[in-house]
Amino acid sequence: MIITKKAIPRRTVLRGLGVSLALPLLDGMVPALAAVRNTAANPVRRLGVVYVPNGMMMDHWTPTTEGAGFDLPSILQPLAPFRDDIHVLSGMHGVASEGPHARASTRFLTGVPSEPDDGSNLQASISMDQIAGRVLGRETQLATLELALDGRDFAGSCDDGFSCAYTNTIAWANETTPLPMENNPRAVFERLFGDSGSTDPAIRKARLARDASLLDSVTDRAANLSRELGAHDRVKLSQYLDGVRDIERRIQMAEAQSDRELPVVAQPAGIPGTVGEHAKLMFDLLALAYETDLTRVTTFMMGREITGRTYAEIGVPDAHHPISHHQRDPAKLVKLEKINQYHVQLFSAFLERLRETPDGDGSLLDHSMIVYGAGMGDSNSHASKNLPILLAGGGVGSGGRHTMYPEDTPLANLHLSLLDKMGVPIDTLGHSTGRLPLEPLSVG
Repeated sequence: MIITKKAIPRRTVLRGLGVSLALPLLDGMVPALAAVRNTAANPVRRLGVVYVPNGMMMDHWTPTTEGAGFDLPSILQPLAPFRDDIHVLSGMHGVASEGPHARASTRFLTGVPSEPDDGSNLQASISMDQIAGRVLGRETQLATLELALDGRDFAGSCDDGFSCAYTNTIAWANETTPLPMENNPRAVFERLFGDSGSTDPAIRKARLARDASLLDSVTDRAANLSRELGAHDRVKLSQYLDGVRDIERRIQMAEAQSDRELPVVAQPAGIPGTVGEHAKLMFDLLALAYETDLTRVTTFMMGREITGRTYAEIGVPDAHHPISHHQRDPAKLVKLEKINQYHVQLFSAFLERLRETPDGDGSLLDHSMIVYGAGMGDSNSHASKNLPILLAGGGVGSGGRHTMYPEDTPLANLHLSLLDKMGVPIDTLGHSTGRLPLEPLSVG
């Protein structure tokens, strides 16, 4: 790490017309002697949760061997470049017997299964991400960030007898308050980089009418700051600004396409036409939020439970939910495996983005703890046992292994251990029974 003579405040932002652009961690932001000590020994930790819907083809997910020499089944093959960075966990139990989709998503981060309800008397519990956000949010602009690919306009396509609130989110502020998941990249972009000090909608409207980049209004300020930086920081700042501009350009292209074409399913302007493009955009926004330390806690639903999303881009034009109830039909099994693997492929690209982004003495991946998984195991049976769960990132501890835990180990036990690693210890969560040992088990 190169330490410049002039220290730059960690919360430095570039302000412009309707813009408050946070910056990534630069060498010059870290005081000279504390830099090596703090960033190396006590790096900022990020917690992320990526949720996939409708269960999993478990026989194509679960490694057949344990320990460091575990195999990668077909669904996990896209994670081959990250074998040493992942920990596959088997034996996790979601609490309650096989049941509706609404229970799968609700209990995933709360440890509490939902009960039939029309929306007038919701009952869940605070989710582990929100517990972390209440503490870590004291250091960031946003306590937490909740994203999704599906929208919330699904009245009539939710679990029978359950409010749609249960399937629309995995994040709960408390026992009765589900948090909305944002699926519009433009809304996320402006939440991250719009100037929270201005509430004048005319500013945003004028800039959009000019089709101008958010960065145009901070160009001079960025140039002035660059002159104060060392060579390494100048390159890092330039790469970061290029990344922000690329994301904004992609959002503008999606908005222009939405104006030209009438989509088959109504969707907000700014949402790309394919799952892959949409997911990549949202993952890139998550990475930027980590890089700029705007938040340290995120949740991302790759799909809501009972989603009817189709995947024509990978040769699966059928709706996901009906395929997940495959009844061992060979044709449906092939399609479901493709969907499960495609989700992992998109997740793998996100991990690559984190690995490529420097952060202190390592990368964002080195300093992150990412949970990837589903609230159901075998999708055909709505199984709550043996959930598909894996951890990624250096913040979790040693990776490169598959661990089979005792049957019926509550998933909430994992959350207690992750909260410990984030410096937010709590006694219990939902139906937890204790901490989950994440380090390799001793032999002999």
